[in-house]
Amino acid sequence: MSLSFTVNNSQLSKTTELATFYIGEALCGIDILKVQEINKVTNLTRVPQAPEYVSGILNLRGSIVTIIDIGRKMGLEPLEDIEQSRIIIVKFENEYVGLLVDRIADIEVAEADKISPTPSSVKGVDEKFFKGVLRTERDLILILDVKEVLKVDESD
Repeated sequence: MSLSFTVNNSQLSKTTELATFYIGEALCGIDILKVQEINKVTNLTRVPQAPEYVSGILNLRGSIVTIIDIGRKMGLEPLEDIEQSRIIIVKFENEYVGLLVDRIADIEVAEADKISPTPSSVKGVDEKFFKGVLRTERDLILILDVKEVLKVDESD
């Protein structure tokens, strides 16, 4: 006996879970599979002569992690309330990097058909830092392009 069936590909929807967070007033998200962990801001060591967006480094269970203030990297104001700030640890090019964000929000499910291209101007931030915009019932979530944000500028 053999079973056969057909699947209507138009009914399948690719979904991604996003870890969401705030950079200033902007609600942003990254693929949750890129997130290793989320920590409070503690024991940062400043790095002399590092670019201004490098907040410092920290020792995370024997690994040195560079902490990037992604708002500042994108040309926004530096963090003000370090108490609510969090570090999102991601793996980038075989090392761990911490993304310093204002505060953590929720996990959102992103369906591919609800993601739009990023508008050319998002509150003064260059669109190259985002992969798109997810429209939910209550919010617009800017989907962060981690590779672009962490790319080292020639001027740094």
